[in-house]
Amino acid sequence: MIKKIKKYDFTLIITPILLAAFGAVMIYSASMVTAVMENHRATFYFFKQLQWFAISLIGFIVCSMIPYKYYQKLMKVIILIIVILLVAVLFFGTIRGGARSWFIIGPISIQPAEFAKLGLIMYLASIYSKKQSYINHFSSAVLPPLVMTAFILGLIALEPDIGTSAIIFLIACSVIFSSGIRFKHLVFLMLIGLVVLAIAIPNMVTDVRISRFVGAYQPFQVPDKDGYHLIQSYLAISGGGLTGEGLGGSIQKLGYLFAAHTDFIMAIVAEELGFFGVLIVIGMLALIVLRGIYIARKCRDGFGALLAIGISSMVGIQAFINLGSISGILPITGVTLPFVSYGGSSLLILMISMGVLNNIAMTVKQNDEHPVKEKHPQQEKQFYQVRGGRKWSS
Repeated sequence: MIKKIKKYDFTLIITPILLAAFGAVMIYSASMVTAVMENHRATFYFFKQLQWFAISLIGFIVCSMIPYKYYQKLMKVIILIIVILLVAVLFFGTIRGGARSWFIIGPISIQPAEFAKLGLIMYLASIYSKKQSYINHFSSAVLPPLVMTAFILGLIALEPDIGTSAIIFLIACSVIFSSGIRFKHLVFLMLIGLVVLAIAIPNMVTDVRISRFVGAYQPFQVPDKDGYHLIQSYLAISGGGLTGEGLGGSIQKLGYLFAAHTDFIMAIVAEELGFFGVLIVIGMLALIVLRGIYIARKCRDGFGALLAIGISSMVGIQAFINLGSISGILPITGVTLPFVSYGGSSLLILMISMGVLNNIAMTVKQNDEHPVKEKHPQQEKQFYQVRGGRKWSS
């Protein structure tokens, strides 16, 4: 029994659960006024998040027990379901925030693009881990998975959901970079990406998107319009000081700060719990990311290593974009803070991802207890190749 307990990675169990529980408390604090203004009870968003928290915990536990290699066998089914959902939402989805990206089924709202994040990570990890023996061949190893990646990104961009598209694109880049492809192939892909971006930008430029850039980088020139939300975020962040106004003491959530319980929840954390509260949240998110990278380095299996890299990147990239948006480093994109912001689909996928990552960690611990002694030299070769030829210590 003790040996079995030692196999669990308690960092990846305790940290996400604590963050999600903390997020539920902050959602209650940040959403009370919004809920009442929408003719709901003050606890409306809090209880909805608790329901998703319970479902997410079940998903976390189940995925922690399922061997992660099993997903590789189901890859065709997983990617097919994701494509079907992304196509279906374009025709039958509900528009929110200017994007047709939601399925509304009674009281339940589901965002297929959130599921696409994890699905694409699994797909790229599976394909590139299988191609390790000829990963240096661009046309046969590197290019084919990029076609599917571009197709999925295109479907999400059509909603249009540029924020999620950017996150998935960066996640895909992290997995591709970690797969061990040649540097010249990376440069070539970057050049192709720049060309595509140059072609796409004229079609992507709209008055709304221009206003987001103006609001991000010149907010005080348009304080009553495009810069309003960021200025309110600045007021919340600066008002908290080191220790904050106390839980529930935010002024900006009283109808001043838009999306206080979703996109701007960290601004409310800063106002109520101060610099130290923000530091703890960022520290816990960083701990998850660094732990995932550590597991990827220790993993002997190419699929597991790339899967761990992809999941860690998903958490880190999404957190960076959210924090960048509320601080004016990046334009406001509608990206939520992992585990903390209100959002059922996001929390469910994140907790499922933590379950998968925890299973990889358990496998790594088990392999450390029972090391492979030159039985599978090819497996060890893949283990090194998946890190771009660098022999990181295991």
